[in-house]
Amino acid sequence: MTGEELKSLLAHGEGVDAEFKESTHQLARKIYESICAFLNRKGGHIVLGAKDDGGIVGIAPDSIQEQMDTLVKDMNNPQLFRPTYYLNFESIEVDGKLLIYCHVPESTQAHSYKNVYYDRNRDGDFELRSTEQIANLFIRKSKRKTEETVYPALGMDALEEEAFDFMRQIVRVDNAEHPWISMSNEEVLRSGQMIAVDPETGKEGLTLAAILLFGKRNTIASVLPMYFIDVLCRIHDTELYDDRLQVKENLMVAYRSIMEFIKKHLPEKPYIEGMQRFSLRDRILREVTLNLLIHREYSSSYPTTFTIFSDKVVTENWNVPYVYGKIDLTTLKPHRKNPLIANVFSQMGIVEELGSGTRKIFKYTPLISGGKEPMIEEEDVYKVTIPMEAGVQNEKLEWTKLWDQLGLSKGLSKGLSNEQIGLFFESLMKPVAASKLRVILGYTNATKFKNSYIVPLMEQGLVVMSQPDKPNSPTQKYYLTEKGKRVIGSVGEEK
Repeated sequence: MTGEELKSLLAHGEGVDAEFKESTHQLARKIYESICAFLNRKGGHIVLGAKDDGGIVGIAPDSIQEQMDTLVKDMNNPQLFRPTYYLNFESIEVDGKLLIYCHVPESTQAHSYKNVYYDRNRDGDFELRSTEQIANLFIRKSKRKTEETVYPALGMDALEEEAFDFMRQIVRVDNAEHPWISMSNEEVLRSGQMIAVDPETGKEGLTLAAILLFGKRNTIASVLPMYFIDVLCRIHDTELYDDRLQVKENLMVAYRSIMEFIKKHLPEKPYIEGMQRFSLRDRILREVTLNLLIHREYSSSYPTTFTIFSDKVVTENWNVPYVYGKIDLTTLKPHRKNPLIANVFSQMGIVEELGSGTRKIFKYTPLISGGKEPMIEEEDVYKVTIPMEAGVQNEKLEWTKLWDQLGLSKGLSKGLSNEQIGLFFESLMKPVAASKLRVILGYTNATKFKNSYIVPLMEQGLVVMSQPDKPNSPTQKYYLTEKGKRVIGSVGEEK
């Protein structure tokens, strides 16, 4: 480090990777907490003889060597630092004043100072007080991730065949020639490195990644009894909830279930980009859901939640932070917490290149939120907040109100989503077979469906038959009259 380089470093002031202490006549011993925090985090720069803002005060010449000797001796004292760590401290002259400088690298081990573990964030050094925080530190330092934990006692019968079927179904859509389509379940797991040898016993077994992705519910409960995802809708009842889904099944089921819950409670937001038409809701919240599943630290009992409010969607999950603080496109440093799990979703074509999901969230959220940016906070708890445009939930209330006004609430409507009702009416803009309409509403009995939904609409002059002279024709279709289009259009032109 040259004097000019050190001067430039000081000009930027303190930060997550820089700590300054005046230490003019005697060593500022608080510096050891920063050294410990830097070793445990991503490394950083230590400067003695400077103020917090980078102002140079210098160190008394007769104190320089004594302070450096003390630093070296204390860093090698196991009564203070565990494990000890050798650092090189140097004296540098800047503007005629002497300073002590040291670059602290990131250590591969977890260090404590006076039996206390420290970590670093944008606000400075902080003690790790809870066992969970300390455990996270050791997990981060370990080369072996939680998802790589091996369970030799569990065999292929602990996994759910349906989960593999769903995986192959999605893979086939993205790549009909993908080798996983023709592989056996065990071959898929070996290809994805989800069968491994336990380093402690030397026995082979399923990894936690395999169990989380494809395991039966009771298998997952046996290895992770605290695992579940709490999915809540709090649009009207913010104290309790309007609707709740507790997911305790594998991640294949979790992904589908959460996406279905989203479609049930949030309106469609169609968007055209180039020649492609897609749902902004699905594009954004699919990435949020995948973040929740892929980046969670599964060793923690901290509750994982996905909550829909009237003006935002918020997710929280326990995390082993790579960096602390708010994440935006300028500070984004893609880092997969569970690469084995991420790889399976990548093979399915749901996850693209590293970091692309976060970029999509930032790109498309303003289009659904009235210009507001998403907020992603990486702390011990990883929190994502997606603001929703004011009044977006009122759309759903109007659809429900219209559904009731038309006399279509006959029990089935209680479980219908806003999307289903909208798609039902949108389909009627052109002649459509009753069988297709039944599929949209999830109805199987043709006669009851016609009497409950088609006949009431026809009686009100909102729907007519394409072949009125052949009411029982197998090719019969139905469509909205001009009156029907005006009634539907009154709900909102986006529908």
